[in-house]
Amino acid sequence: MAKGVIIQGSSRSEGDTSKVVSLLSAGTGYDIIDLNKKNIGHFDYDFNNRDDDFINLFKTIVTEYKTIVFVTPIYWYSMSGLMKVFFDRISDFLNLEKDYGRKLRGIKMASVSSSNDERFYEGFEMPFENSADYLGMEYKGHLHTWVKGNNVPEKVKKNISEFVTKQINK
Repeated sequence: MAKGVIIQGSSRSEGDTSKVVSLLSAGTGYDIIDLNKKNIGHFDYDFNNRDDDFINLFKTIVTEYKTIVFVTPIYWYSMSGLMKVFFDRISDFLNLEKDYGRKLRGIKMASVSSSNDERFYEGFEMPFENSADYLGMEYKGHLHTWVKGNNVPEKVKKNISEFVTKQINK
């Protein structure tokens, strides 16, 4: 199995999204990076945030992993702000250190959303899918998950297991 990483983009490190991340990690053996525990500033055109955690984190991701699974709660019908900032900061490597940005080519990417409801909003995965395409990554698809009453329902556990088998490990 290729080495992979799960990037958790929730404002609560131990919240509902972390329950989904734990199940994904157990099924894949992938490492977990919690963006909430990182100091990552917003993208700016002058690259004033060079001294935060992003540059070293990104270099580690593109040199050590063959698959990236982005897991985010749904905030206002979209990915979390933490996840959006992470995606925006990839622009640093399309400008400053292009050799590292090019290392994304061929890396597999999947996305997972988490909420308290089975309802999934059409278009949610578009930024993930289009970003993968733009960066030359292999998009492996999206899975919507939910947590009810502080627990992951059996149906969701089954969906996670199938997603890992049929999408991520394929």
